[in-house]
Amino acid sequence: MEVKTTELIRTSETWEGATLPDFPTGKPELTVFRTVFPVGGITGWHHHTAVNYGIIEQGELTIVCQDGKEKTFHEGEAMVEVINTIHRGENRGNKPVILNMFYFATPGQVLTVQHPEL
Repeated sequence: MEVKTTELIRTSETWEGATLPDFPTGKPELTVFRTVFPVGGITGWHHHTAVNYGIIEQGELTIVCQDGKEKTFHEGEAMVEVINTIHRGENRGNKPVILNMFYFATPGQVLTVQHPEL
């Protein structure tokens, strides 16, 4: 049985074309989240402070920026999230979305800032 490796993404930009920020100096802290979006599920408006990327394990997830820019990511796709840009995730599909996100930050750094006032 052969082990097969497929590169899903290699980039220095977020999905909307912004250049990723420089890494901070010092020891990194890596964090992984799995988020399940039910059909019709929508996150609140938020922004991320750290470099992060994810893989859509199941379903289709649409990322909508506050300025109206949006992109839909499909099952099996890798995505590099926007940083310091207010956005939200929406499951507009017909099955739950399973999203695995990987964050690179400094120890104790707040990864996500909510914007409930929007």
